Amino acid sequence: MTTILVTACEPSGDALGAALMASIKASRPGVRFIGGGGPLMKAEGLENALPTDKLAVMGPGDAVVALPRAKGLSARLGRLAAREKPEVAVLIDSWAFSKMAGAEIKKRAPETKLAKLAVPQVWASRPQRAAVAADMFDLLMCLLPFEPPYFEKHGGHAVFVGNPNFQRVARTPRSGPGFRARYGIGDSPLLLALPGSRNGEVKRLLPVFEETVTEAAKKIPGLKVAIIVADAVKKQVQHATGSWKQDLIVVSPDERFDAFDAGDVALAASGTVTTELALTSTPMVVTYKVGSFTAYWARKVITTPYVTVLNVAAGEEVIPERLQDDCTSTQLCADVVRLFNDHEARRKQMSAFRRLLPGLVGSQSAADAAAAEVLKLVDRDDRSDLDGSAAG
Repeated sequence: MTTILVTACEPSGDALGAALMASIKASRPGVRFIGGGGPLMKAEGLENALPTDKLAVMGPGDAVVALPRAKGLSARLGRLAAREKPEVAVLIDSWAFSKMAGAEIKKRAPETKLAKLAVPQVWASRPQRAAVAADMFDLLMCLLPFEPPYFEKHGGHAVFVGNPNFQRVARTPRSGPGFRARYGIGDSPLLLALPGSRNGEVKRLLPVFEETVTEAAKKIPGLKVAIIVADAVKKQVQHATGSWKQDLIVVSPDERFDAFDAGDVALAASGTVTTELALTSTPMVVTYKVGSFTAYWARKVITTPYVTVLNVAAGEEVIPERLQDDCTSTQLCADVVRLFNDHEARRKQMSAFRRLLPGLVGSQSAADAAAAEVLKLVDRDDRSDLDGSAAG
């Protein structure tokens, strides 16, 4: 029986892992999955899943706090690999944890091949990670089309597989009119608030979101606000928003695509959700705020002028980015109101979405492409084209 070790820390990584597992199972019935992940991966059959969700952190400050837990889980994964001898270990998201876990697996189970799904964003910061990744991993599966060359120049085997999360969004049925009918919104203007899925980002962003929403409601008659709440921070968000003056429609993750389809404008924390919103043609303002130490560190390491993938792909700020000191209620309110009232501002974003998304999403099934690459490692034929001359 084929055994594959899989790990993911973030909710988005859990979705990536689940899609990969489903595709591998379709190609190779009877495969067994072990490792660590969230509810979606568990639903796909991840056995005795180690709890990796608390490793979803942002910046060096949070990482220091999570370090002891990460070390402990890495050692457990190494022991698991030594005992179960998986043919391949696929490590998803969280570069710091993937590197730590990969080293433990290599030490304790050297026959296990290592694959990375969702590579470190070396195009944005710390380009030196490309050489480390190329040396450690037998396979690097990239979610963005411009990523492989960064690793190939260091001798890494890197392939663009597409993005399963984005492709799933594109395929997901959604009904904005149905959402509006369920919540009695009618033709009222609808603002979507997406404060993120990590405890730290939600804690920092919600107070600014509250002030933004309050001010925007004064300038946009009849404004309705829907807040999309990730399961990982549900209690935190509900407690924090309980005292807001503005009435909120609280939306669970399984209803979010209906909300995206219904929304006129979104105020979103930087992350995967920005591309999901673009796929539903929802104009947005992107924002983010971190602690002072993390901000200092970020200024030292970030090499790209943009944090939103669509802006990086476009080479310009198609979507407004209000980060750190620019993450103020005054600025965000002005941006939100402009998107409600300025047709040209909305048109510019939606035109960019239509132009950029096909290349970012990929033309083939990302999960199937990644599954095929992983199964090559399982079958030990991943080195068959050492000169890189084969098509693709």
